[in-house]
Amino acid sequence: MEITTGQIIILTIYAFVAIYDALETDIGLSRPIQAGFFTGLIMGDVKLGLAVGATLQLMILGVGTYGGASIPDYMSGAIIGTAFGVISGQGVEFAIGIAVPIGLFLVQLDVLARFTNTYFQHKADKYADEGKFKKVEQMNLLGIIPWGLSRAIPVMVALIFGHEIVDGLVKVFPTWLMDGLALAGKILPALGIAILLRYLPVKRYMPYLLIGFVLAAFLDVTMVGVAIIGLALGLLAYQKRQEQSVYVAGGGADEDE
Repeated sequence: MEITTGQIIILTIYAFVAIYDALETDIGLSRPIQAGFFTGLIMGDVKLGLAVGATLQLMILGVGTYGGASIPDYMSGAIIGTAFGVISGQGVEFAIGIAVPIGLFLVQLDVLARFTNTYFQHKADKYADEGKFKKVEQMNLLGIIPWGLSRAIPVMVALIFGHEIVDGLVKVFPTWLMDGLALAGKILPALGIAILLRYLPVKRYMPYLLIGFVLAAFLDVTMVGVAIIGLALGLLAYQKRQEQSVYVAGGGADEDE
């Protein structure tokens, strides 16, 4: 499959807008799962886009840019990886194998964007001291440009030359390397789950974790089914806690004593 000019333009604009969303509005455009879904929608393979985006999302749950720290740019990775997966026809494993290193590499551009943005911020400080508040607003708006370009440019370049690059790589890649990428694509979701479990109170809720594992591993229940059962168990636990709170507030604890 070949990518069209229209698709390149739309995905490039999305990358520009998504990073602004991450900084200001935060409606979710910068999340890998949203980027993967949107790219899959534009490229004609929503299922692949969701698979790539969800896998990358798992790898950064609980991770944030606190204190100005830079994290892997899996939003751009989801866009490029999904597009390459559709173009090559190699499937989700190939797409994830491409998306992860791209996300790790683009963290350098995040640092460059932050560095460039300091120029506009220092100018804004200067104008604020001088009481030129309209100029302050202009500097803050101009500060969006380096952020947006840090995502839009690599996405655009990758997509413009992506068809030739992907076709060439698929032809020259030896079988062992393609198998390695496929294996990495299968391992990364498990790695993402392992990272997520580090941030969850696993010891406290171990029974729920075991129930979900049995349902998925031994009973072949789909992830949607496991999620619904998990929601039901969560609601039951919440209701039980609420009942206990009402009981204690009503003096039930004193009567037991």
